[in-house]
Amino acid sequence: MSEPSLPHAHLSKKTFQGNFFEDFELGDRLIHPTPRTITAGDVSLYTALTGSRFAIYCAETVAQQCGFEQAPIDNFLVFHIAFGKTVPDISLNAVANLGYAECQFLTPCFVGDTLSVESTVIGLKENSNGKTGIVYVHSVAKNQHDKVVVSWKRWVMVHKKVPSSPTGVDSLPDLARTVAITGEHIPSGLDFSHFNPQWTSSPYLLNDYQSGEWINHVDGMTINPSDHSLATRLYQNNAKVHFDAFAMQQERHKQPLVYGGHVMSICRALAHNGLANGLWLAAINGGSHTAPSFAGDTLYSVSQIIDLGNIEQRNDIGWLRVKTYGLKNVTAEQISQFIEEPKSLIDSQVLELDYTLLVPAKSDH
Repeated sequence: MSEPSLPHAHLSKKTFQGNFFEDFELGDRLIHPTPRTITAGDVSLYTALTGSRFAIYCAETVAQQCGFEQAPIDNFLVFHIAFGKTVPDISLNAVANLGYAECQFLTPCFVGDTLSVESTVIGLKENSNGKTGIVYVHSVAKNQHDKVVVSWKRWVMVHKKVPSSPTGVDSLPDLARTVAITGEHIPSGLDFSHFNPQWTSSPYLLNDYQSGEWINHVDGMTINPSDHSLATRLYQNNAKVHFDAFAMQQERHKQPLVYGGHVMSICRALAHNGLANGLWLAAINGGSHTAPSFAGDTLYSVSQIIDLGNIEQRNDIGWLRVKTYGLKNVTAEQISQFIEEPKSLIDSQVLELDYTLLVPAKSDH
């Protein structure tokens, strides 16, 4: 049987080119494709790519002593997988992901859980150049039991399909500066009453930290080309800016950008040295990628304690609000300079991340 003959110009329209700025409207509800079951392989690969070593995610024994039946999945891995679901509909044609707000982790995930994600467009702002616009979305990931696992808001700069004079589209959402930590942010069963500092080799608990205190996490990590490419694929993030090197040769930076979430995870992993007992990521209050990172860059991490407090009716758990800065390709002297004057290395800063951790408030050891 011969194959049908089609005119040379007959091009199939079955492929999806992604949404451009003009394609979004306020209130749009986007149900993202391909639910994802998280496997033990995902967890192992995440550890290999980031070196993260927070004890509650690494050891079943520690997780069980802290009230879980098994080791939970690192909330940053959960976030990146959920985020990746949103990319085809929201940021396939992105220039850059700009920031986050109101990110709340409400239900822990375990190996075998399946995430499904949907988003609502909550804001639109066309840029004055007439070539791009900023899209604000509220995304929610639920597990197979229809429980909200993580909810967040973000904004991304997206190309216009047809550059033109600005139309004046300008509708910005109200975004909270912080997430107020309450009992709903404590996973069911989580209990630090019998926390043992030997699990982390760190004696520093909640009240050992002070507002305004700076922590230089000392260690650095170089981003290898294979690392960030694998990370992007692990999260199924198919934004062109991260994995299409040929296309990026035509753009300003001439090479793929490292996915900002990978930068976040590296900085979080580096922060273990000084914040090892910041065991549970409860919320991301806000964050921005202040400059791009590329393969070959070496990242360093410094943090400032913004605030801390107790949780009502709990004497075993408190919260620590931290602002972590990611710096690239800097010396120890420059890091010290940054701590003295945070705006002094603006060209080397790639991340500013404001987040809240749950920390043991006391130990019976």
